[in-house]
Amino acid sequence: MLIYFLKACSLGLSAAALPGPLQALLLSESVKHGWRKSLPMALTPLLSDGPILLLAVLVLSRTPAWFLTTVQLAGGVFILYLAYAALMAFKQFETRVVVVGEFPGLLKSALLNFLNPNPWLFWSLVGAPIFLQGLGVSGWWAAGFLLGFFGCMLLALAGLIVVFSQARRAGDGFNRGLLLVSALGLFVFGGFQVVRGVLGLIS
Repeated sequence: MLIYFLKACSLGLSAAALPGPLQALLLSESVKHGWRKSLPMALTPLLSDGPILLLAVLVLSRTPAWFLTTVQLAGGVFILYLAYAALMAFKQFETRVVVVGEFPGLLKSALLNFLNPNPWLFWSLVGAPIFLQGLGVSGWWAAGFLLGFFGCMLLALAGLIVVFSQARRAGDGFNRGLLLVSALGLFVFGGFQVVRGVLGLIS
């Protein structure tokens, strides 16, 4: 069971460390609001991945390919919205940060991650099979996998938020630059997902 638990931890750390839309959003929010206000966003996977895991186990194995493509397209549109919000924060940084249509941080990150196809692909192709394998041995094995995965991932995301927030001490110019980088990153991720989604639906 120890090896099974360590596998879960390594997967959780990898999911937190790999660059993606959620990490770009954490960078943006940490720079704007500091680590204390942004830290609850580390709980994002608990809100987004739980339902995804349940659906992956119960439904995704029986759905057609267009379902994930539709999710990918919707996620791309939402990421582009977040990119626009980050760009507006960059432009208004010297006066006051105003983000049009701002969602509460945790709700925003959870919705972003839920619409991101990567967690869907991970849980349907990797996470759910490993979870079911452990469940076939014992409920404790399945619980250990979830504890290892989410525990390591949440700790890693919290660490990223604290590290990102330290950039606030570097001055307004540096912070504005980070906001611009995060906005560009979100635009890239969102545009890529929209293109892939559209191509997937018309192919």
